[in-house]
Amino acid sequence: MNRKKIVDKHSPVMTKIEPRAPLSIGNGEFGMSVDFTGLQTFPEQYVTPLSTQSNWGWHATGGKGSYTLDDVNVQYYQGVPYPLFPENKEEAYHWLRQNPHRLQLGQIGFLFEDTTAEEVKPVRQRHNLWSGVIESDFILNGEKVKVRTACASEEDVIGVSVTSNLLKKGQIAIQLAFPSPNMIDQKWEDTSALNWEEDGHQTEAFKQTNQSIKLNRIMDDTSYKVSWNWNTGEVRQTEAHKWVLTSDAEILTFTLSFSENKVIEKKAEEIFSESSEHWEKFWSNGGFLSFEGSKDPRADELERRVILSQYLLAVHSGGSVPPQETGYMYNSWFGKFHLEMHYWHAAHFPLWGRTAILHKSMNWYLNILPKAYQLAEYQGFQGARWPKMVGLEGEQTPSPIAPGLIWQQPHPICLAELCYQADKEEKVLESLSEVVFASADFMASFATYDEEQDVYQLGPGLIPAQENHRMEDSINPPYELEYWHFGLGIAIEWCERLGKNIPKKWKDVREKIAKPRVSDGLYLAHRDCENTFTEKNHDHPSMVAAVGVLPGELMDKKVMLDTLHKVKEEWQWETAWGWDFPMCAMTATRLGELDLAIDFLLMDQVKNTFSVNGHNYQHDALTVYLPGNGALLIAVAMLATKTGFPEGWAIEQEGLKDIYR
Repeated sequence: MNRKKIVDKHSPVMTKIEPRAPLSIGNGEFGMSVDFTGLQTFPEQYVTPLSTQSNWGWHATGGKGSYTLDDVNVQYYQGVPYPLFPENKEEAYHWLRQNPHRLQLGQIGFLFEDTTAEEVKPVRQRHNLWSGVIESDFILNGEKVKVRTACASEEDVIGVSVTSNLLKKGQIAIQLAFPSPNMIDQKWEDTSALNWEEDGHQTEAFKQTNQSIKLNRIMDDTSYKVSWNWNTGEVRQTEAHKWVLTSDAEILTFTLSFSENKVIEKKAEEIFSESSEHWEKFWSNGGFLSFEGSKDPRADELERRVILSQYLLAVHSGGSVPPQETGYMYNSWFGKFHLEMHYWHAAHFPLWGRTAILHKSMNWYLNILPKAYQLAEYQGFQGARWPKMVGLEGEQTPSPIAPGLIWQQPHPICLAELCYQADKEEKVLESLSEVVFASADFMASFATYDEEQDVYQLGPGLIPAQENHRMEDSINPPYELEYWHFGLGIAIEWCERLGKNIPKKWKDVREKIAKPRVSDGLYLAHRDCENTFTEKNHDHPSMVAAVGVLPGELMDKKVMLDTLHKVKEEWQWETAWGWDFPMCAMTATRLGELDLAIDFLLMDQVKNTFSVNGHNYQHDALTVYLPGNGALLIAVAMLATKTGFPEGWAIEQEGLKDIYR
């Protein structure tokens, strides 16, 4: 295959402002999104916020530890405490939800003298995916401005080149501005809004030369360093948190770096070279496929989604900690990550021959193991309980839903197994065994034994992946039952591989885990949910994940196929989420319904939209949803390696791995 030809074919090109689809650059640990000027000049023109973020950049208003979970009320289900609702502890509750939050590190854009946004005309913007460079052309006062923007491959540095006669004329300059770190709103859907108050933070220049300035940012107990370097020009401070760079050269190049504790100095040419080398290597290695020659008219669009999703997930979900659902594009849910989404963000990496990327974030589970052990013990369980909505340091967040979810618990086992199956390396078993075994200990402890039925069941005292069910009502949801059976089975295999004794409780729970209830030939959302397909047919149809995401060893395949068809016909798809469509495609694939799998993958629904920049659109408060991109790549890999695509599809693939059970 001519990989470069295919990547170039799908590199985004824009000739107008796309308010919901800014382009982005990054390296897995750091990312930045830009408008049509190649910088962050006109954020007010965009529905999707423009942002600069990193994995290390977090802040807590008033400083860490202003409140702890001891400061909020807990509610008990089956004798287990959960921080679900404020109940007269609103201040502590909302502080803990908002903090720590991911920082907007800075905003860099053009400054035009006496010019409105309407006078700046976009001409053409292209994201060269093979090199990672964004090339932007626009016109001001009849003169063209050419901009190239790229990100370093290993460090949090951007490189920029600006070419225009308007530089000489003094009609354009570059402005660097720093917003307040404090959040404006308590609602998750508004957490992307920037706060431009000058109080509550400091920006101090501690070194300046003719070609650089070094800045120290200070806010509460958080600080970081910014280094701005240019080829020729002069910088001046215009406001408390704003600096402006002017130059009379026809070509201005500069780099802008961010770091938690050090000064990084590089030239723009180095950044462009690093970016080109990094992305050429990325695309030349790992999994790849082409649908060229397919008769199905949807093939080119699916190929586009596959190419762009690979890029976006490497940038936004390929770092050393699990990502937030919007990556580095902007804050969603206060910038925190949701561990039940880690699977959707990252399980595709080993399938596409990029296991090392997933392995980076797996080490984070080792780092927070003490917190996970502590949470399980506090609730009266064994092992390690992984939180759902969480910041960098691993503390669970109070929420009306998050503390009750359990489907994130087997994820580290599943992801660790994918890391192992990719290369069968003993060191993977050794490095991640504690994560696997501690996860299994909790799972066995969490299941409750029904002596009369001689089964272990899940709940009450949980919320299924389909989040519109109550803690006190939910018993034996199909996906969670199958995941308990599957996860404990893998943990048992890890014991065998390492020559360790298998805990009896693991085997007992796995062998006697309850089977999900069937009613009228269909699987229900949970045991007692008689109205699954009438009143509760919204949010995630997660019951079908028991065959698809998982092998379905507990499931009746005929019942599951009938359930899948019922879901397709009766579900309120406008309430679903981006990963639900590939999830259903995975179920159809396992059941041999390949045409149905494609129909799910490309279903014409708003939340299955992939914008011109490749991001999975949900709605205007969530224009970016990376779990949808990741789920797409898992489903496509499953089709490509396990069954093949249906008649009418021509597929050529290299480097995809058939390691998904």
